[in-house]
Amino acid sequence: MSQSRSLSALEAAANVVVDWMLALATQLAVFPAIGLQVTPAQHLWASLAFTSVSFLRGYAPRRLFVRFG
Repeated sequence: MSQSRSLSALEAAANVVVDWMLALATQLAVFPAIGLQVTPAQHLWASLAFTSVSFLRGYAPRRLFVRFG
């Protein structure tokens, strides 16, 4: 059975939300440890950029596999 586009997007989004929380927690712990001074707004913007890339990374290959698999 093939996975619908909306279900693919929902699955990728759920994965990204979990990954985003883990990444943000890691940033908050690691950045100060290595001497990076980052404001909360900068943390959010950086995490938004990485989250967008992560979503596309999860969604696009899944759709390609559904289409050609």
